[in-house]
Formats: sequence, C-alpha cells, structure tokens
Amino acid sequence: MNNKIQKATYLPLWFSNVTAKVDDLKQLVKFGLTFFVVISALVGYLLAAQGQIQLLQLLYLTLGGFLITGSANTLNQIIEKDYDALMIRTAKRPLPAGRMEVTEAIIWAGIMGISGILFLALFNLITAVLGAASLILYAFIYTPLKRITPLSVAVGAIPGALPAVIGCFAVEGRVSILALALFGIQFFWQFPHFWSIGWLGFDEYKKAGFNIMPLPSKERDHSIGMYSLIYALFLIPISLLFVFYPKVSSWAIGALCISALGYAFAAWGLFKYNDQYHARRLLFASLFYLPLIQIILLIDKWL
Repeated sequence: MNNKIQKATYLPLWFSNVTAKVDDLKQLVKFGLTFFVVISALVGYLLAAQGQIQLLQLLYLTLGGFLITGSANTLNQIIEKDYDALMIRTAKRPLPAGRMEVTEAIIWAGIMGISGILFLALFNLITAVLGAASLILYAFIYTPLKRITPLSVAVGAIPGALPAVIGCFAVEGRVSILALALFGIQFFWQFPHFWSIGWLGFDEYKKAGFNIMPLPSKERDHSIGMYSLIYALFLIPISLLFVFYPKVSSWAIGALCISALGYAFAAWGLFKYNDQYHARRLLFASLFYLPLIQIILLIDKWL
C-alpha cells in the first residue's frame, strides 16, 4: 500500500520537473520568436521552389533554422544574463532567475548550433555558411553592440533578415531578385518593430544600459517615430523590386506597396503623438505586416 502511495506522489513530481525543464528550454530559445524566424525561412523556400515540394527538405530547413536560431537566442541570454536580471520582463528567464546554470546553457547552445548548421549543409555549403553567419552576427556582434551604439539595430537586422535568404538559397543556390527583395523587406521591417518595443520598454532598457534607440536620447522623443516612419517608407521601393521578378503579379506588388503604406501610417502616428497608444499600435502593425506580406506572396504564387 505504501509503495503505491509513493509511486502516486513520485510520478506527478517527476512529471512536474520535466515540464518545468521544458518550459525553461522554451524560454531559453525564445520559442515564439524562433518559430517566427523559421516561418520566414520556409516562406523563402516555398516561394523559390519549382515543381513538387520536397517534404524532407522542408523538415531539414525547419530543424536547421530552429536549432540555429535557438542557439543564437541562448547565447544572447548567456551574454546578457546580468542585464536581464535588471528588467522586469526578462528577470524570470532561466539564467537570471537561477533555474539553470550557464554551463548547461552553453552546452545546449553548442549542440543546437552545430546540429542546425549540419542540417543546412544538407542543401549546399552556402546555405550552411549563411546559417553560421547569422548565428555569429546575432550572438557575438549584435548582442554586445546593444550596450555601445544605436547601430546595433542595423547589425541585428542582418541576421534577422537572413532566414528568408537561407530559404531561397536552399532551393536556388544563388542570390536572386527574390532573395534580395525578401531580405530587404525583412531588414527594413525590423527597425520600426524594434523601436516600438524600445519606446514601450524605454525605462527598463535605459536601466539595463541598452542603447537601441535611433539616436542616443535620455527621454522618449519624436525622433523615434520619425526614424520609424522613414524606415517603413523604405519598404515601398523594396516592394517594387518584385517588378524585376516576373513570377510576382502586378496585383501582388500593389498589395505589398499598400501594406507598406499602412505600416508607415502606424509609424507616422508614433511620430506625431509620441505616446504609448501609438507605440503599441506600431508594434501590433509590425506583427501584422510581415505575415501579411508572406501570405500575399504565397497566395500570388499558388493562384
């Protein structure tokens, strides 16, 4: 009877420990963000693919993209552990909260990074090199630069835009107009996105010493909205690059330009009013814009 009671109490405890570990790993790799990045790579692959889609290749790309991004995010949290502890929104992550040792996180980052690069190498060497470059740029250049210069956002936007290029390269093995246009859209999209987050979390970022605003500023000011508007408007000429890619129709190009105008309008609101409501609205617009662009291009291809 006692053995049955012990087993009944042990199993929930064991299950709870496993669940907690899984939750910590999801936070370590920033599961939601990583999944979002993988989607961009898959969209690049699907847009570049000719003929029948190879499901095994999709699996390799998904695993490779997820593991490399997860490794980069893990290294980011290792480097910023002490600074994350200063901010409310990051203080409960596994490393600053003390639920995971740095050594364990380094092991996870190494396993994921190497495995991800090997999966991408199954396509071609350049795809693997691009994956490794995105990992190095994000973890070892962008992350330390965040405390030094506002240019860190531009540096971080490069690995943020590479997944779509990696998806194209996995199929085409070359730099195409499609890859360049997708890179440009995802590159310029990130500036208003990050600056809206920076506006909303301005005090915490300032407390932790992060320097991600477009101009070094002691207070929130209209320059954040102004630069967000400028970079959002860059998305219009970038969208027009598809004019040189005959597989994208005129209606799709028009829809891309209108979507960019909508994004710019949200940035203009932050420029004009410089308040929390419009900063949050710009953030929501950024989260809506990129999936909308991807859906437009996929529908256009398959119709």
